[in-house]
Amino acid sequence: MSKPFVWQELFVQSQDTTEYELLSTQHVTVTELEGEEVIKVAPEALTLLAQQAFYEASFFLRAGHLKQIASILHDPQASSNDKYVALQLLRNAEVSAKGVLPNCQDTGTATVVASKGQHVWTGGDDAEALSKGIYATFNECNLRYSQNAPLDMYTEVNTQTNLPAQIDISATPGSEYRFLFVNKGGGSANKAALFQETKSILQPEKLTAFLIEKMKSLGTAACPPYHIAFVVGGLSADQALKVAKLASTKYYDNLPISGNELGQAFRDTALEATLLNASREFGIGAQFGGKYFAHDIRVIRLPRHGGSCPVAMALSCSADRNIKAKINKHGIWLEKLEHNPGKYIPEASRDDNDARAVQINLNRPLREILRDMSALPIGTRLSLSGPIVVARDIAHAKIKARLDNGEPMPEYMKNHIVYYAGPAKTPENQACGSLGPTTGGRMDGYVDTFQAAGGSLIMLSKGNRSQQVTDACHKHGGFNLGSIGGAAALLAQQYVKSLRCLEYPELGMEAVWMMEVENLPAFVLVDDKGNNFFSQFEQQHRCASCPTGH
Repeated sequence: MSKPFVWQELFVQSQDTTEYELLSTQHVTVTELEGEEVIKVAPEALTLLAQQAFYEASFFLRAGHLKQIASILHDPQASSNDKYVALQLLRNAEVSAKGVLPNCQDTGTATVVASKGQHVWTGGDDAEALSKGIYATFNECNLRYSQNAPLDMYTEVNTQTNLPAQIDISATPGSEYRFLFVNKGGGSANKAALFQETKSILQPEKLTAFLIEKMKSLGTAACPPYHIAFVVGGLSADQALKVAKLASTKYYDNLPISGNELGQAFRDTALEATLLNASREFGIGAQFGGKYFAHDIRVIRLPRHGGSCPVAMALSCSADRNIKAKINKHGIWLEKLEHNPGKYIPEASRDDNDARAVQINLNRPLREILRDMSALPIGTRLSLSGPIVVARDIAHAKIKARLDNGEPMPEYMKNHIVYYAGPAKTPENQACGSLGPTTGGRMDGYVDTFQAAGGSLIMLSKGNRSQQVTDACHKHGGFNLGSIGGAAALLAQQYVKSLRCLEYPELGMEAVWMMEVENLPAFVLVDDKGNNFFSQFEQQHRCASCPTGH
């Protein structure tokens, strides 16, 4: 016998406690149709809202996120490297809050998730009106254009506008138009993952171990400390992935903490606490060893088809760029972000302390630099001064094609450190735009070939590299250095003295650049003896997971 029909929303959230500020009362009017109130929203309202939202999200962060970073400085269990990274992230936020240098060089894919109340009327194409606002912000501010348009299956060009944006609008009851705007960088987006599991995963010990292992696989390439989200279940695989992405922005924080027979989504706060505690035992910490691999973890359970059990994972990185908004009869409202992040920096921490850093003069032949670095243990903090080549994905592909054609390795790759990065637009009276490291792992496949040809003998990037990079450095006498991810505005303002294009100017931010730096922080992560800084944590984790404890 079937049960009677009962309607229940899948995502039932308690009251939104977000603090909003009034952006404008223009472009919104109220009328009446058949005795019901209707909110009329002009296209200009959507353009204005998107323009301001993406400006805010590019330069400012939520107060809650900044408080979590600041708490690391006051935790006696945090490692010195945890605290150093946290301080750099806070200083970066302070620089970015001036509204000139965005807090991350990867100013992201513009993403809009919206729910439009049935009593809200708009005139025109909402996605087009929102896109106009996105275009204006990326055109007028010092943001990077990261979107590539395919001309055929293999040929691409940069759109030079950062459009298209990902815009998803759904219809809901009510008289409000609600929005989540996200600047989603490629590094964190690339860590989203889907695992097609079965009912057998739904056992406490087995599920916990599974999620811990997947969480550890994230590594450091996406700029921890992370906000991590898992979704267990889902009516489809794509639903699980979307919910995980939104959960990483704290969009679903107000879900109930238990399920019911109708299938409502809920958070498992006990499992969240277990996973957070586990992440603090990894030893990886906030990029270079310690406790703070994650700020927090969300675990959401969804209903599922009996024949499948998708598990999705997503994260938001140190550039936690999310902002809510709403339009109602009272006007256009935007979530209040923190415009004074400097208040979270203790005065005692404002003076740079480079006493623990080894000074490396880059104005010398590379063989001398290699000789000096060979005497340093992995994990050593460095302070780099001198010329560095900047090149990333497309430039590496072009150089590899030249090698394949029998051409020599460019001299600049043989004579200098290569930094995997791509700058945002350069503001007036600045040496360069926001410029931080991109994920080193994407260049792993080039390393052995490049080093064999005399190039890339010292690399600077973010995140852990694969074993093939360690092997190549051991074979060719090379090094991989780590740069702090998530501090691109600070890097541009404080450490970069000049930036000029060396080759491929048509590639924009993907061109090859030469930059001069002074006291740029870095860490030795892979050396010429085959040592890898992160392998110690992997070994510790393997031993902890072993039933015998060995």
